[in-house]
Formats: sequence, structure tokens, C-alpha cells
Amino acid sequence: MPDVNDVEVLVGQVVPAIGSAVVAYGAGVLTRVEDESAKATVRLGQRLLARILHRAPNRASVEAAVTDLAAVPEDVDALGALRLQIRKVLAGDAELVAELSALMPARAQATGDHSTAVAGDVNISTSGPNAPAAYSIGQVRYTEGPTVPGQPQG
Repeated sequence: MPDVNDVEVLVGQVVPAIGSAVVAYGAGVLTRVEDESAKATVRLGQRLLARILHRAPNRASVEAAVTDLAAVPEDVDALGALRLQIRKVLAGDAELVAELSALMPARAQATGDHSTAVAGDVNISTSGPNAPAAYSIGQVRYTEGPTVPGQPQG
């Protein structure tokens, strides 16, 4: 069995890519041949989904979640249902976790006190007691900024 934390990290990486492919192609992502004009994220999502479907013990559940998301791409519950189905497949297949992890681009990781790392346009990592905390991907906003002990916030 794969490590639960590895599965959670991978699900967080895989679902946005697959979601992009579903939004771009709808339910056709299940059968569509890779299009040269497709964006890198969509192509990655297609490859990830194809591998998941190939190894899924219950392929129909994953396909149904993809079809539901394709019908209403803005529905967060449909995206959550797809995430759940992907998590179920990955939780039972350590080899697939390793295979998909190898396909994912390297993530930025902040190391050391008071450090920030940024990769691409959506991967932000901060560390240290006064590092700002970001909560939104796409439009990064800070929930709280650095604090200085003894000074009022505002």
C-alpha cells in the first residue's frame, strides 16, 4: 500500500491536470486522441487519466466522475467526486503512485527559515514563523502577512 501522504500530495497534483483536460474536451477526454494543439496541462491530464483508467479496478466509476464533471465543469462537487475516485485508485496501487509521480513536474519547496519558493504560476511554498500564507491558486491572495511581534496588525 502506498503512503497516505504520498497519495494525498499526488491527488492534489493530478486532479487539476485531469480537470483541465475534462474542461477542454468534455467527456470526449475518455476517448480523444492527443491533439498537437492541446496545451501542455491538458496533454498531461490526458496521459494521467489514461494511466489511471488503465489500472483502475473499477474503471466505470472513474469514467462516470469524468462524465459528470464534463457536464458541469464549474461544479465543485463533481470535481470532488472525481478526486475521490482517483484517490481510491491511487490508494490501492503503489506502483501507479510512483509512475504518476514521475510524470508530474517538479514542485517548488521552500527550505530554511523565512524562505519562499515559487514554481510556474500556481505552486507557492513558504516557511518560517513570519511567512505569508497564500490560499488561492490562480489569483494568489494572502490570508495573513508577516507579523512583527509587539506591533499592531492592520
